[in-house]
Amino acid sequence: MGVHLLALVFFALFTAGLAVPPPSVDYEVIIVGGGPSGLSTLSALGRVRRTALLYDDGHYRNGPTRHMHDVIGNDGAVPSAFRALARQQISRYNTTHIKDVKVTQIAKIDTKSGQYPFFTVTGADGSVHTARKIVLGTGLKDVFPSTPGISENFGKGIFWCPWCDGWEHRDQPFGVLGPLGDVMDSVLEMWSLNRDIIAFVNGTEHDEKERKRLADKYPRWEEQLKKYNVKLEDRVIQSIVRLRDGSKVGDKENWKEYDLFRINFTDGKSTERNALITNFPAVQRSDLPDQLGLQRDKANQNKIAVNINGMRTSVSGVYAVGDANNDGSTNVVHAMFSGKRAAVYIHVEIERENSLALIQKREAKFSARKAEKDALRLVGRDLEDVWEKAKAMSK
Repeated sequence: MGVHLLALVFFALFTAGLAVPPPSVDYEVIIVGGGPSGLSTLSALGRVRRTALLYDDGHYRNGPTRHMHDVIGNDGAVPSAFRALARQQISRYNTTHIKDVKVTQIAKIDTKSGQYPFFTVTGADGSVHTARKIVLGTGLKDVFPSTPGISENFGKGIFWCPWCDGWEHRDQPFGVLGPLGDVMDSVLEMWSLNRDIIAFVNGTEHDEKERKRLADKYPRWEEQLKKYNVKLEDRVIQSIVRLRDGSKVGDKENWKEYDLFRINFTDGKSTERNALITNFPAVQRSDLPDQLGLQRDKANQNKIAVNINGMRTSVSGVYAVGDANNDGSTNVVHAMFSGKRAAVYIHVEIERENSLALIQKREAKFSARKAEKDALRLVGRDLEDVWEKAKAMSK
């Protein structure tokens, strides 16, 4: 009896590791972030009938802007209207779901076999769901100085990207807002749209680090600024006050907005500009990348490092899309592209895993039959040994 039990144990151990199916989860994919990158991911997964849940906490980097631009077919769309239409269109794919809830925690669960890890996702509402893959479209957050008037007016005549609102403010008195080291980049980007430019460097003109940073990129920057007739304004800014709202005063037919701002300096004086481009840092909006231990870009620690072929991060099963990743661009079109690309790779990766599990299952059936025969053979051999010993003792 004991020998037979040992054989069965051997059989069980032999076959236990042969077929390891993917884990049973609530969704194949959970997406965090309801901006263009997250919605694009959800749409693409829905198109191939993958089960996917998107969490959206209602924060979007382009939320304050009046309109989206340079998005073919949607140029001039209001960001909130764009998202609403996207949601409506995605809803036809019945394997997709959206929760307007913030994600507070994501944990990776490693299985005993070491294959097919999965994730638990906890929402601020207490909900917990599981998924095989995670997509982070959590975006970046712009870090504004405490100067009154900057954050309040951002996205409405004050912007960080020439393609965002530059066209609407073309041929108007313009300002570059930020440290000296970034001035030349902005001047070159804006020169085709604006020729009357003042660079408000806010007391950094003689900062040695800023001068070196600028000189490293543009050794002859002083000559270049003179050629472009750009004035450096080094006085410290006390506040920025809106004098005119470009959404109310403009030329809709020609897509022009006539915002107007008064820049007040600490010396009591002021000047006026119609629009300003900013050069301020941006950081990860969410702490989820750090919870998951995702590697950051070596050159820019504020970006999640990804393999741009599939938007894979350093943690298996986790993808990062949109502004949050380091694939080199930050705009709506890029966000949608990266979301679609990640979805394609996830779709293929999931099915490859399923395929391998099916093959292993078939191999397991064959191996199990062989293992059973081997086990019984071993049992038979042991019984034969016992019988021979019994016969010898009876003589």
